[in-house]
Amino acid sequence: MHFLAEPKDPGFRSFAEFYPFYLREHRHPVSRLLHYIGTWGSLAFLVTSAATGEPWWLLAAALSGYTFAWVGHFRFERNRPATFRHPFYSLASDFRMWWELNLGRLKFREHD
Repeated sequence: MHFLAEPKDPGFRSFAEFYPFYLREHRHPVSRLLHYIGTWGSLAFLVTSAATGEPWWLLAAALSGYTFAWVGHFRFERNRPATFRHPFYSLASDFRMWWELNLGRLKFREHD
């Protein structure tokens, strides 16, 4: 038995098809929280890079986003991130989920 579940990936023709899959892969409230924190950190480091002109902050932005997200996947979701199979859809979904959590359209717990 595999430690990490391989998500069923039927292939996606559009972001609209991918996003519901993405949300199913992010059901655990701690995982969602970790993604949320990592995305805020990434944005803060991107702003810092723009403000200081220092490109090293871009590395911090990537590390913040991926570290928090992957801990969420490997420790709490027990699945593999779709980042390598669908990098653009995954990145867009990270920001959409973050935005919807900020607006209260999406909850950290599905039953909230």
